[in-house]
Amino acid sequence: MNQQPIPANPVSRILTASLIGTTIEFFDFYIYATAAVLVFPKLFFSAADPTSATLESLATFALAFFARPVGAAIFGHFGDRKGRKATLVAALMTMGPSTVAIGLLPGYASIGIAAPYLLALFRLGQGLGLGGEWGGAVLLATENAPAHKKAWYGMFPQLGAPIGFLISSGTFFILSRTMSENDFLSYGWRIPFIASAILVWLGLYVRLKISETPEFVKIIDNNKRSKVPVADVFVKHTKAITLGTLATITTFLLFYLMTVFTLSWGTSALHYPKSSFLIIQMISMLFFGLGIPLSAILADKYGRNKMLIVATICIMAFGLVFAPLFSTGSLVITAAFLSLGMFLMGLTYGPIGTALAGIFPPAVRYTGASLAFTLAGILGASLTPYLATTLAHNYGLAYVGYYLTVASAVTLLALLGAKKIMKQQAE
Repeated sequence: MNQQPIPANPVSRILTASLIGTTIEFFDFYIYATAAVLVFPKLFFSAADPTSATLESLATFALAFFARPVGAAIFGHFGDRKGRKATLVAALMTMGPSTVAIGLLPGYASIGIAAPYLLALFRLGQGLGLGGEWGGAVLLATENAPAHKKAWYGMFPQLGAPIGFLISSGTFFILSRTMSENDFLSYGWRIPFIASAILVWLGLYVRLKISETPEFVKIIDNNKRSKVPVADVFVKHTKAITLGTLATITTFLLFYLMTVFTLSWGTSALHYPKSSFLIIQMISMLFFGLGIPLSAILADKYGRNKMLIVATICIMAFGLVFAPLFSTGSLVITAAFLSLGMFLMGLTYGPIGTALAGIFPPAVRYTGASLAFTLAGILGASLTPYLATTLAHNYGLAYVGYYLTVASAVTLLALLGAKKIMKQQAE
């Protein structure tokens, strides 16, 4: 099969396209997480029982994590069959409209029980889009990277997480400070959801200017495309998908404990002002952003598996001091607690995309990496805010920390088992 040469992507265009897409996707995802705590329990659910409304809202938050593996399988199929570029554009255009639709949705007082059902439907759309977005963005970066800089290139899509969170939290902070509570609940919270359409078009513009990755071009040239990538992943690469999923659990669990759960518990049980807590969460995101490039540098030098093992051991220890640090009632200590947790998050999150991409061959890499990441989201994040809230109410904050430590132990065992299949470019 004759193939015309594909023009090389400039480094700046590669990294911008991989970063901007995940920034947009995570911004969309996080504004939902924030609203699920601060707004949705009051707006889309019955006000008869505030605790039940909060738990129901957090349950809709979990729905996206079950949709993400479906999105990973669908978009992964086309990413491995048709190409990374077109699939990335399609993923972006799936999540964007779902987010805007949430911003336009009437509340429980207007349309009754239809409100939470439609909210759940659009939340599923967000999950489908993000399920296809992350893996493609990582491959766009790593498949264009020099061998000795795989983790460094692969960390740029990961930077979309703290940047998206900062934009999301900053937006809600500004709205909460410039609007009355009634105005914010009435229409203010809708602004970031609707305005995300502008960001989606920006991301679309950048991605339409990139060309296909060299590794996918080689797959086409050598006629090595998988007919059914998702089947090949589970049949031919069972060990990789299993260990890759388990190795990523703690990454998700730690993040949603430090963001969604701490925001909910901090503003309700600990009675911190909402605006103050959002500020210290934004400060902690700076440490998250710092940990990502640091971990990438260390991963390229010493190996991704070693970097992830060290980070996981540190998180295990952090789980044991979770309750003492978070229950002091001091905003300063709580800020330090959040910053430490998010720095550890950066250390584990930075290399994980490159590590997952490296354990699957190019022909099924989009599907395999995406599925491992999103399946870990189900196990490590989907019910985390719900379970953590239940544990804290019934047994105390210490058990939330134990929950994190046990999950870290599972991840550590998976990383130890994955040493042989995590091919390290630095070694």
